[in-house]
Amino acid sequence: MGSTRRSVLTSSLAASALAWGGLSVPTNAAPGQFKLKFGSDSPEGSPVTFHMREVAKKVQEASAGSIEIGVFPNSQLGSSTDMLAQVRSGALDMYVISPGVLSTLAPIATISGVGYCWPSYDNIWPAMDGEVGDYVRRSIRDVGLEVFDRAWALGFRQVTSATRPITTPADFQGFKIRVLAGSLWTSLFTALGAGPTTINFAELYTSLQTKVVDGQENPTSVIKSAKFYEVQKYLSLTSHMWDMNWLIISQRLWRRYPADVTSLVSRIVNEQALIQREDVAAQNAKGIDDLRTLGLAVNTPDAAPFQEKLRASGFYKEWKEKFGAAAWAALEKYTGPIS
Repeated sequence: MGSTRRSVLTSSLAASALAWGGLSVPTNAAPGQFKLKFGSDSPEGSPVTFHMREVAKKVQEASAGSIEIGVFPNSQLGSSTDMLAQVRSGALDMYVISPGVLSTLAPIATISGVGYCWPSYDNIWPAMDGEVGDYVRRSIRDVGLEVFDRAWALGFRQVTSATRPITTPADFQGFKIRVLAGSLWTSLFTALGAGPTTINFAELYTSLQTKVVDGQENPTSVIKSAKFYEVQKYLSLTSHMWDMNWLIISQRLWRRYPADVTSLVSRIVNEQALIQREDVAAQNAKGIDDLRTLGLAVNTPDAAPFQEKLRASGFYKEWKEKFGAAAWAALEKYTGPIS
């Protein structure tokens, strides 16, 4: 960005800041400097936190210091539901949210996480950057939030346990597992015979340590960064659900920013998302070996019996009806027949 562009951006921000009573410019900052706040429940060492700090650095450099993004990971600003409420009210600019939490407002958000629906990674991002993601993005905007075009990766979710490895659906019988808030998670694990329990991520380590639940499910990069290997014995590579994050924005605040700000931040966030996806894929692959080295016993169960269990229980039929025939058809264009 050249000096002329920077001066235009600074002037635009300065003029806008005077008009926006609800958006504060710090008193010790140069005229036109603008601060945004980002929150998440991801740990400090997680890929989400690392790459959002990269976004903040690149935005500050590209705007010649006119735009700053404060990054607040590890539930510093409250639980996942607290931060969602803050974004909706305009108290928080940006929040990285899982489809499970988002589904309380936009139920179709969890369509990417239908159990055992993705045969491989090959079609996931074309689906989420394309037609399947379009359904979710429209739904997010319909409930008064903005969303960046490129979703951020988490990866396939795997099960850890303190009691036994998961090798067949029968191993889920009587198994108390922490799941995200969201009816898809509850429905999936109930159909598999487990006892799903919703616990905020910030409380999960303690809940595993005190055996409130037997296990949990997350991508391996999250399992490692949250140090769940300290309080679990087994890692079962179930790949039962593929997961990602949407980076949502307060519509109330976003629409009051000048176009210079929104276009610059959006461009950098979407560019960083592509880098983050590659990084997460590599970390999840490496995470398996790392977690084995850190003491977890690793096994890879066959997916077919779990898929059959879900078909027999009516899981797929239920969610096809909930998401609607059109959205389900869009999903199956990428996954192949599910139900």
